[in-house]
Amino acid sequence: MAIDYVKRTPGQSGQSSRPGQPGQHAAGANPAGRGPAVDLRKVTARAPGLVNLYKTARRSLESAGLEGQRAAVYLVLDRSGSMRPYYKDGTVQHLAEQTLGLSANLDDDGVVPVVFFSTEVDGTAEVGLDAYEDRIGALHASLGHMGRTNYHVAMQAVIDHYTASGATDPGLVIFQTDGGPTSRAAAEHVLCTAARLPLFWQFVGFGDPDSTQFDFLRKLDELPVPAKRMVDNAGFFPAGRTPLALSDDALYQSLLSEFPSWLTAARQAGILG
Repeated sequence: MAIDYVKRTPGQSGQSSRPGQPGQHAAGANPAGRGPAVDLRKVTARAPGLVNLYKTARRSLESAGLEGQRAAVYLVLDRSGSMRPYYKDGTVQHLAEQTLGLSANLDDDGVVPVVFFSTEVDGTAEVGLDAYEDRIGALHASLGHMGRTNYHVAMQAVIDHYTASGATDPGLVIFQTDGGPTSRAAAEHVLCTAARLPLFWQFVGFGDPDSTQFDFLRKLDELPVPAKRMVDNAGFFPAGRTPLALSDDALYQSLLSEFPSWLTAARQAGILG
């Protein structure tokens, strides 16, 4: 089952446009004095339940030296069979809300494209300031069978969406999973090929942080440059067995820990202007 993206062009809040228009701002060094992409008053009016997440994300961006940075934020969600408890207890919904709080600081359309994957891409949708509450559970329930864990199909879906959108900002992809991919070679190939694009992949592991299931993600995080890829375009952190217990501040710090260094490397390599 596929769910079409419906994105808004920045500056046209509330008006529909053709699918796929995230992050159309000039990429580059942070302009002095530029604040969050979406004003706090707009977040308060449209999504009051996200205000605290928005403020926490802003503090984390400032601490990381990313105040005023713009980026198109994506969320990729694992729907393999072992993920069922995390959908049931609201963990995945909370991650979507945390991602939206971060995105409101980085991208002014107030919308995050979401890719659900297992064996294939199970569906694509979005969460936005006007439609996020209890949304993940409903979407997940509509997608049917939960399969295996093929990272590469979800990664390619993000790449296709980003390149078709005409975005000029970099992309920050929050990629959640609770285990290694079914096809490791395919996942590594797509990641290395994508290193030429202005996309940074931040992998988030749900489950036992010491599990060998995450060995492959640790490998991806450490793939050599330039032998394997043009720049280091991926990070990984384990959110633990109970990600809901991880504070919002800790999550944002982990999500942003490698993004600044990638921005610098990508500019130096000519990937970003």
